[in-house]
Amino acid sequence: MIPTDEHQNKIGRTFKTQIIILGGFVLFIWLLEAVDWVLGGQLDALGIRPRTLVGLRGILLAPVLHAGFGHVAANTVTFIVLGWFVLLRNLRTFVLVTLIVVVVGGLGTWLIGPTNSVHLGASGLVFGYFGYLLMRGYFERSWNAVAWSLIVAVLYGGLIFGIIPGEIGISWQMHLFGFIGGGVAAYWLAKPMSKMGG
Repeated sequence: MIPTDEHQNKIGRTFKTQIIILGGFVLFIWLLEAVDWVLGGQLDALGIRPRTLVGLRGILLAPVLHAGFGHVAANTVTFIVLGWFVLLRNLRTFVLVTLIVVVVGGLGTWLIGPTNSVHLGASGLVFGYFGYLLMRGYFERSWNAVAWSLIVAVLYGGLIFGIIPGEIGISWQMHLFGFIGGGVAAYWLAKPMSKMGG
């Protein structure tokens, strides 16, 4: 079937929207880190501070705050790729997955993070998208969802080791609960399509 002009225009508008959303977020976190650099890192204190009342605000703020330009750079490419994979489903799914991951990932980190620590960075979102894309195939049981799960497993399967306690200065708590949040989103948003035999 030859795509019509209307169909091509719709694809173009969709792609433009995806660029604006992902590019806008990336631009924002880089600009925010530049502001933080000028302020001498003062914004970092606004991250998640476990089991403190003031630390609850970090649940919403942590995904856009980073501990230096190297930290932002480490999250940028993976965020764009995995975020785009989620956006390919549709904008509504992307928004809901993001909200679920932010809340579940943030609350989990707030509950079990070490006392007197601060957690921040978009890696919670990255692991949330990773968890959603992996688990979507299991909960949806459609060939399309399973194919995407396999693609993500091949490309980014190594991320799974990021949920294991290890390197000092890396918030495995954000990674773990972001991943769990992605799994929760995959379960809640599952829409069984063409059922697989078995």
